[in-house]
Amino acid sequence: MTPALLRAEAVVAGYGKLQILHGITLEVRPGEIVSVIGPNGAGKSTAFKTIVGFLRPSSGRIIFDGREIIGRRPDQILRQGLAYVPQGRIVFPQMTVLENLEMGGYIESDRVRLREAMERVFALFPILGDRRKQKAGTMSGGEQQMVAVGRALMTAPKLILLDEPSLGLSPRLVALIYDKLLEMKQAGYTLAVVEQNAVKALSVADRGYVLELGANRFEGTGQALLNDPEVKRLYLGG
Repeated sequence: MTPALLRAEAVVAGYGKLQILHGITLEVRPGEIVSVIGPNGAGKSTAFKTIVGFLRPSSGRIIFDGREIIGRRPDQILRQGLAYVPQGRIVFPQMTVLENLEMGGYIESDRVRLREAMERVFALFPILGDRRKQKAGTMSGGEQQMVAVGRALMTAPKLILLDEPSLGLSPRLVALIYDKLLEMKQAGYTLAVVEQNAVKALSVADRGYVLELGANRFEGTGQALLNDPEVKRLYLGG
């Protein structure tokens, strides 16, 4: 079995005295899409914020690409190859698409690599190439999400964590974003996705985790979780 690119093991974390994660364990192997689902308040977004260094866990281990990353700043973790797309389609609204993407590549000083990264983003999201001079704040929700994802790709990351990529989008745009995630996987990217849209997230996942109240509840292949009667009854509305 391929060794994990990311392994978060028995992680306990929260906000001040409020403990949200009670010893969760997640792993992502190279080339996978891993989906993390669960009800509101399950600790899904907190798990990702802890992995990328915005929160410091009180115990546990987080190994990325063979190195312990607990205690490292988010910018140091990004330089190691772990990118994060927060929820809410966060773009720089007064900047053009091109300027937003350039902001994503701020840690890369090699102009050739930056140009290659930009070309990869435009190949994946042709509409961004067509609208490179448009201000990001004037774009639709789905297009802004593409800008946010494209910005994360500018550092050629080894792993991309996406927090609620379909949040607030119409069903047509949700389908489009998930098609793009599959295209990214086919292009060689490794992805982990936190989602409220559990059926959609599991349908594209190689493997999935179900969190509840900050702890692991179920895990398995995406298909196995979709077909599991207990998962269906509790989390998939069926």
